[in-house]
Amino acid sequence: MLLMNKSYLAVALSLLSGTGTGVCFELSPKLNKGNGNPVLDCVYVADPTAVVHDGRIYVYGTNDQQEIDSVGKEVQNSYAHIHSLTMMSTDDMVNWTYHGIIDVGKVSPWTGLHGVSWAPSVTSRKEADGKTHFYMYYSHGGGGIGVITATSPVGPWTDPLGRDIIDVHTPGLKECPAPFDPGVVIDDNGVGWLSFGGGRSSTATAFNPGSARIVRLGDDMISLGSDIHEIPAPYFFEASELNYINGTWVYSYSTDWVERTEWPLTGVEPPSICSIGCMTSATPLDSDSWKYRGDILKNAHDYGMSHSNNHTHFLEYEGDYYIFYHNNHLADYRGIKTGYRNICVDRLDVDRETLDITTGEMTHRGVTQLRNMDPYVWQQAETVAATSGVKFDPTDKPGNMIASGLGCGQISEVRKVDFGKGARSFEAKVNGRGVIDLYIDSPDGKRVGSLRLDEDGWNTVSGKLDKKVKGVHDLYFVYSDGAFDFDEWRFN
Repeated sequence: MLLMNKSYLAVALSLLSGTGTGVCFELSPKLNKGNGNPVLDCVYVADPTAVVHDGRIYVYGTNDQQEIDSVGKEVQNSYAHIHSLTMMSTDDMVNWTYHGIIDVGKVSPWTGLHGVSWAPSVTSRKEADGKTHFYMYYSHGGGGIGVITATSPVGPWTDPLGRDIIDVHTPGLKECPAPFDPGVVIDDNGVGWLSFGGGRSSTATAFNPGSARIVRLGDDMISLGSDIHEIPAPYFFEASELNYINGTWVYSYSTDWVERTEWPLTGVEPPSICSIGCMTSATPLDSDSWKYRGDILKNAHDYGMSHSNNHTHFLEYEGDYYIFYHNNHLADYRGIKTGYRNICVDRLDVDRETLDITTGEMTHRGVTQLRNMDPYVWQQAETVAATSGVKFDPTDKPGNMIASGLGCGQISEVRKVDFGKGARSFEAKVNGRGVIDLYIDSPDGKRVGSLRLDEDGWNTVSGKLDKKVKGVHDLYFVYSDGAFDFDEWRFN
């Protein structure tokens, strides 16, 4: 089936080089470049948190896309229109499945018409019913922390409380004017812990704003099981997160933008401006037990990028630690200077015995792909390493998306697809009319096959490849000549 849209190819190549224009294209800093960051280039998303489940990392973040869709790219991101969280996952660290959003405004209608949800933190635990339960804490604006739960990492999600678990009126809060940006962890005994905080206490100094907090959660994970205690975090600003490593609580947070005029600690350098600082304790409710350990990640500006606020989470996956963070690289690449952020990931060196953490890097290249993709099982169209112009819509199944409105030259890329001894045919579940052209190694490289889609309604369409495809290749889907949706694909 020799189907080739030469006029598209010329347009696509000019777009990839940044010289073309087209109504259905958005430039990507990763497509056909080998870069892994940002992890998703089809949406803006920030403030990452992550959990490992059944061999996959699930990452969640603030849905900046909702803000830009509401006010436009020329308007500064105020976070005022964000009332949902974004979900994605991977098992190879390079090809990411976009699972869509958690509509927190709908799950928690008590937050009100203009209620906002930012900066989630997630953990999971197997409960007495034999199921793994996921607990997602989120900033209900700057004045509270909500919680939603699920028995699947992609939902459906429910609200067990109908109110904030912590807000400005929580007894014992004291001197924390902005209880937001939660960080949750479950220790080896199955006990949950929650950190949070923001603003400045009445006794604040530049060195110690006095508003970082930690509390033990109740057995049900949706109540408080202790008094609230201060973490004396130097130059604390926001973005609390927790880890539990080798019997020790590891607290990370974003430091403030202010000048470092005071530094009474010895043996450790003061944090850089708006960096991610780190502290450790073996007795987290004892404020005096916390030890400052230094920067684990600097601000994006220190890595040659534009300034950004800072929010991270790190965790172990298959024997290595990875740090998830955000910056403005995707928006900067597209000439958008109004504060829309994207999540990235790089490796982080963590000594599990000493808990020494080497200050990490922000890179465009990202991390090494852990395994090749299997093309002989059904793969989701929303599992991508990079895209140009591709949009995704939800289905009735939680966490499942389709690539929608295809047919005007969009591109999807998946990396390191292992065809083994050779694939002879391709099939796809599609809805509508158009063409899917298949390329390997580059979207202007070798075309190995095409599918002509000629029926409306959902169908499985198959066709022979132009030539058997062997070995490991990056695979590009080019969508043209129509209007259609795309759900799944596989080779045979």
